Amino acid sequence: MGRYASRNDEQELALQQEYMKKAVSYVADLKQQLGRQPLCCVTTFGCQMNARDSEKLLGILTQIGYGATDEESEADFVIYNTCTVRDNANQRVYGRLGFLNSIKRSRPHLKIALCGCMMQEQTVIDKIRKSYRFVDLIFGTHNLFKFAQLLVTMFENQEMIVDIWQETDQIVEELPVSRKYSYKSGINIMFGCNNFCSYCIVPYVRGRERSRDPKEILQEIERLVADGVVEVMLLGQNVNSYGKNLDNPITFAQLLREVEQIEGLKRIRFMTSHPKDLSDELIDVMKQSKKICRHLHLPVQAGSDRILQAMNRRYTKEQYLALVDKIKTAMPDIALTTDIIVGFPGETPADVEETIDVVRKVQYDNAFTFIYSRRTGTPAAAMEDQVPETVVREGFDKLLKVVQDTAKERAALLQGKVMEALVEEVNEQDASLMTGRLSNNMLVHFPASESLIGRLVQVSLDTCHGFYYTGHVVE
Repeated sequence: MGRYASRNDEQELALQQEYMKKAVSYVADLKQQLGRQPLCCVTTFGCQMNARDSEKLLGILTQIGYGATDEESEADFVIYNTCTVRDNANQRVYGRLGFLNSIKRSRPHLKIALCGCMMQEQTVIDKIRKSYRFVDLIFGTHNLFKFAQLLVTMFENQEMIVDIWQETDQIVEELPVSRKYSYKSGINIMFGCNNFCSYCIVPYVRGRERSRDPKEILQEIERLVADGVVEVMLLGQNVNSYGKNLDNPITFAQLLREVEQIEGLKRIRFMTSHPKDLSDELIDVMKQSKKICRHLHLPVQAGSDRILQAMNRRYTKEQYLALVDKIKTAMPDIALTTDIIVGFPGETPADVEETIDVVRKVQYDNAFTFIYSRRTGTPAAAMEDQVPETVVREGFDKLLKVVQDTAKERAALLQGKVMEALVEEVNEQDASLMTGRLSNNMLVHFPASESLIGRLVQVSLDTCHGFYYTGHVVE
């Protein structure tokens, strides 16, 4: 592991394009050997930034000649883009690797690669070297743009290739991308995080904050819109601190104003927002915008000031509630969602009640509730007063009920309204229905033609089913 010397981003792009040409010949050789097109399977664990990274990996793999499959058992190249936010994510990867090993015994040509946040942990690398020696390629979060070069190195060597960087100042974003959806796309606007919440491993595996040049972001969105994209999701660990480290600093709100001007773009989403950095300027931009969706993900994590301080969140319960009040006053129709951790070291039942109080006061439209996961390498992992599992479970179940009841009440308020939905896909349970997403991020299912996918339609919200609606298109 170690930092690699920085190279001009344009030079790096040209170099990787040369490696892609070289990789094409290796895949062509494999095609001849197999008597068919080789298949690749990219499996994503974790957040939407990982999902966007996977689209880049798949873009390069398809460019050099692989076909895509969702079935690991029929793939000739399997890559796991890993997450390490919670320990069970790591355990899932180890479990899946055992399965891949059995496939590789019968299909020795199978190549296996691991990348993403989990690979930035030295203990993980040590374990894979020792117990999973059949893995062919390992790389991390900072050198994903080197994927073509790493593939060539893998094809030219028999031993495991491990290439992990501790940090980088490079951002190379012009490589091929294979988008999952034709009509919407994630856009990385920044990488890394400077917050160092005491429970979180992300700053250690993703590195310090690096913002992309706004011109590059706008050009990428313009290209996507020209290619049929109507909705973009601006991605960063903390989008509210975007632009601070640029040579010519700009605010996230200023970036949003620029994105709003792009002709043909219909919807703008973003995540994630840290409450301590959410500005009045951003609230004002959201309020005035015709394109920014009426949904804000605002992680609270806990409602107890004592626990918030131990988490290093840098706001109090009172400050968070005041911010929510300011947001709702400006935009009464805003849908608020959040993340909550239960069982942080030292948390008592009284602390959980403080969190429940926040849920009741804010009236979240949805909340992602997690049981605290001890992550080696974070300050919280070394804290005393780790909470017994039975106590955590009791608090978690109590909180979850309040979250679900509140969300159902919020959803029911929309019954009978007509709202705009982006038609996203054929309904998974009933092929006669389409699934659309409202501006507030809620799903609605309705009878319609598949030809509407990617279009915005007016939908009557006829029946509320708790966390989603069924309805019909209003012509």
